[in-house]
Amino acid sequence: MTKVLDDLGCLEGELSILLTDDEHIAELNNRYRGKEGPTNVLAFPMSESNAGMLGDIVISLDTARREADACEEPLPLTVFRLLIHGLLHLIGYDHETSEEEAARMEEAQERLLARVDPGT
Repeated sequence: MTKVLDDLGCLEGELSILLTDDEHIAELNNRYRGKEGPTNVLAFPMSESNAGMLGDIVISLDTARREADACEEPLPLTVFRLLIHGLLHLIGYDHETSEEEAARMEEAQERLLARVDPGT
């Protein structure tokens, strides 16, 4: 993951990662996004006043496991994909703003995922 953080220029920032279940992430999704049900990943960027703090990433292992099974990929690779997705959100990417931004985020995600060895 250090290669990903280095690529993004984020080696000095602090990052919190929570691996949880569908029930807990559904509560967070409802509380902070007003959306019902679980999601795969949530990202909570820190405000600019918290210099050096990137933010928090929450990943549902239940959802990640279902996605890994559906894509026929190893669970660690799916978790890394979600972690990278959340990290991109923390640094300002937002696939929901436009198709162009979604494509830019997807390209960055795949480029960064190629730098990760999920076996480590």
